[in-house]
Amino acid sequence: MDVYVAITIRLLISLLMGGMIGLERAFSGRPAGLRTHSLVCISSCLLMLFSLFQWDLLKNVPIETIRIDPTRMAQGIMTGIGFLGAGVIMKERFSIRGLTTAASIWMTAAIGVIMGLGFYFPAVVSTILTLIVLSFFRCFERKLPVFRYGRLILRFKNDRVISKDEIDRIIGGNNIKGGDCSYYLKDEGKFLQFELTIRTNNPENFYQLSEKLRNLDNLYEFSVINTGE
Repeated sequence: MDVYVAITIRLLISLLMGGMIGLERAFSGRPAGLRTHSLVCISSCLLMLFSLFQWDLLKNVPIETIRIDPTRMAQGIMTGIGFLGAGVIMKERFSIRGLTTAASIWMTAAIGVIMGLGFYFPAVVSTILTLIVLSFFRCFERKLPVFRYGRLILRFKNDRVISKDEIDRIIGGNNIKGGDCSYYLKDEGKFLQFELTIRTNNPENFYQLSEKLRNLDNLYEFSVINTGE
C-alpha cells in the first residue's frame, strides 16, 4: 500500500507542476499550454516510476535477471520529448517562433523525470525557477538595451526606382541601421526589389519607418517584418 501511495503522490505533484508551467504558457497565448505540459510531466514521471518499481511488477522473476538503470529510461524520455518540442517551433517568413515553449516542454519533462525518482526538493525548485524565467524574465528582457532585428522589402517599378543612398537616408531618419542590400528583378523585369536586414534598439521605430514608406510616392509596395519572437 505504501508503494501505491508514493506513486499517487508523485503523479499528482507532477500534474500540479506541469499544470503550473502550462498555465503560464496558455496565459501567453501559446498553442502548447495547460494540457500539453500537464501530460508531458505526468508521462515522464510515469515512465520513471515504471523503471524504479519494476521489481514489484516482476516478483516471480529471479532478482539477478533484472537490470535497473533509470538513466536509460530518462534518456529515452528526453529523446522523445525532442520531437514534441520540434512540433511547436514554427517559421513565419523571416522569424522563428515557439523556441521558448519548446524549451519549457523539455524542462517540464525533466521535472517529471526527477519527480518520478522522488527528488521532491529539486523538482519544486526547478518548477519555481521555470515559472520565474517564463514570467518575470520576459519583462526584464524587454527592457534590455538590445537590438531588434527586422527584414525590409521594398519594390519599385523599374521607371520609378530611387537610389540606395535615398533608401539609407529614409532608414537612418528613423534611428534604424541597415545591413547589406540584395537586389532582385521581379515580374519579368517590371519591378526592382530591395531586401535588407535592419536593426534598431526600439521596435516602435519599425512602425515609424512604415508610416514614412507609406507616404513615399515612388514606392509600389513594401514590407517591414519584425524577425523577433
